[in-house]
This record gives sequence, C-alpha cells and structure tokens, in this order.
Amino acid sequence: MNMKPICPLLAADVIIEVEDRIVLIERRNFPLGWALPGGFVEVGESVELAAVREAFEETSLEVELTALLGVYSRPDRDPRGHTVTVVYVGRACGEPKAKDDAKEVGLFHADKPPTPLAFDHAQVIADYREFLRTGRPPAPAKVKLSKEHL
Repeated sequence: MNMKPICPLLAADVIIEVEDRIVLIERRNFPLGWALPGGFVEVGESVELAAVREAFEETSLEVELTALLGVYSRPDRDPRGHTVTVVYVGRACGEPKAKDDAKEVGLFHADKPPTPLAFDHAQVIADYREFLRTGRPPAPAKVKLSKEHL
C-alpha cells in the first residue's frame, strides 16, 4: 500500500520592491486582509519559480528575485492549515495591476503598511525592514527540543 505522507503545504511569497515602496495585495479570498503576493508551490515547480509566477499572476509585474529573506513555518501562521512559506525579496518596474485572487493592489512604504495584514505578514515586513537596516536576514526562530518532539 502506498501511503501519502501528511505534510505542511509549501508556499512562496515575495516582497516586491518598486522604487522605494513595496507591493501588497488585498486578498479576495479567506483569509481577508492585505498580504504579500504569493501562493502555493505546484508539484514539479521550484520555489523560486512559484514566487515569480504567483507575483505575476497577482500583480502583473515581472519580478527579479534578489534575496532570500527567510522561511516562515509557525504552524498557526495560516488559519487554513499548516503552511510553510519561503519569502524572497525581489525587484520590479511598472505599475502593479490586481489580477487572479487579488482584489486590490497597492504600493506602500514598508514602515506604513495597510491594515489588517493577513497571515504573519506584519512580522515578515518587520523582518524585511530589519534586513534593509542591517543587510542580514532574520535569525531562525529559537526552539527548544522536548521529549514530546521525539
């Protein structure tokens, strides 16, 4: 019998820089709120390609990835279920246009994002601001292994 493993879903998100602002989308579907462009990685697709594809599908922008900001994996970060996301920083030119499941799209200063932000994107944007300040990605979350994890 071939048992399919039960695993978290994998997503890719992009902080798209357009000049001195970042692109955020207002989600059309649950969970509602403003979010980084992104979505699920398809089978047979690299995470980088998924990030660029999802960004284009939601914003009409062709994105060049410039950095890996981090991996966000807190089990409760997505109310739909355990989803791990790989977050990139990327650059684009032009005016974003809302497409796909983006209700609206906008350009915002990273220190003044709209509210509410979906998922853990407030933390991701805070990490991005620190990345801009220091040039270093955020440190991994501190974890402590216990007997229940073994």
